[in-house]
Amino acid sequence: MNSIISEKLTVVPGDIFREDLGLNDSNLREEMLSQIDVIVNLAATTNFDERYDIALALNTLGAKHVLNFAKQCVKLKVLVHVSTAYVCGEKEGLLLENPYHMGETLNGTTGLDIDNEIRLVHEKLKELRAEEASERAITLALKDFGLERAIQYGWPNTYVFTKAMGEMLIGDLKENLPVVIIRPTIITSTYKEPFPGWVEGIRTIDSIAVGYAKGKLTFFLCDINAIVDVIPADMVVNAILAAMAAHANQPGEVIYQVGSSRRNPVRYGNLYDYGVHFFTKKPWINKDGTPVKVGKVPIMGSMASFHRYMTVRYLLFLKGLEVVNAAFCQYFKGTYVDVSRKIKFVMRLVELYRPYLFFKGVFDDINTEKLQMAVRGNTTEADIFYFDPKCINWEDYFLNVHLAGVVKYVFK
Repeated sequence: MNSIISEKLTVVPGDIFREDLGLNDSNLREEMLSQIDVIVNLAATTNFDERYDIALALNTLGAKHVLNFAKQCVKLKVLVHVSTAYVCGEKEGLLLENPYHMGETLNGTTGLDIDNEIRLVHEKLKELRAEEASERAITLALKDFGLERAIQYGWPNTYVFTKAMGEMLIGDLKENLPVVIIRPTIITSTYKEPFPGWVEGIRTIDSIAVGYAKGKLTFFLCDINAIVDVIPADMVVNAILAAMAAHANQPGEVIYQVGSSRRNPVRYGNLYDYGVHFFTKKPWINKDGTPVKVGKVPIMGSMASFHRYMTVRYLLFLKGLEVVNAAFCQYFKGTYVDVSRKIKFVMRLVELYRPYLFFKGVFDDINTEKLQMAVRGNTTEADIFYFDPKCINWEDYFLNVHLAGVVKYVFK
């Protein structure tokens, strides 16, 4: 894969944290400004639990910095900004391909000001430094602060909050620049290109597959009837390429939601069945050469059932350990702290993923469908730039492509 990339691309180091994108070589910068005709911005942190200062710098200000650079490119035909469909937060029903306006919030709370968010996070960091807080304490505090700010305005986590603000800045500052915003849903391994099943890193649903295959998943938390909107990576890329061609030199902003929930939905219950079938037939082999035997695990269909499970299985034990630790003069303090930390980590992780495990929205993709029709009208390109999810047989894709790809490229 690396050899294919190196033959087609010239890599230039940069940094979207910085207003100049980290292009220190003035000659190189001028050459880029005079030659670039298309910009695709995919740079982001996708960590739901990111430090607020980092998420703001990358997902919000980074979008602004790329936009300002794009305005200086004399030959620029179009700027494509890749966001996420989940800037919708926890909205339900049909979710339209509409832009976010500056200061708009999901819960109607007024007062969202991006400049103020930047000021607040700088003040928070300054305050923590003045207290001589450790780097770990600073990281934890800024993660909590980002989550607090997101929830205040109706978003469930720092990631989607800062991505939404990035969209706001682009919409507000674009002027006459041709801008396309791509909102993909949950991106999975490739359907066809460069070859089926290619994936890098652990994605949202893949972390569940890895945990289950290695025998570490003791239950499955979700609404099994909820739609999980997934789309293969190469279909997202093809949508980007088609949008680039369609909107070159056309001032304005258009949004494309690229997913599958409206026209070819797959549900969590399906994914559960596919995972059980695949890893029962093809178990993961441990380092010692023995297969990990897996079977069906309990399904918890609500947060209430999850909390009951945690109480019975872990929290009562933790409370008992606290009593024993006090009785034995803190002899078990280390064990208590370790168990408590692990339980808090699991509870936080579940809360971060909860909106997507019980998601009740369907992403409208009328704009994307029109783009697909335009591509289909060009018979020479229809087979190359495919991104219609209706062609996917989900059972075949997950059993023969995606899960095999996850095992090959993700499992360690």
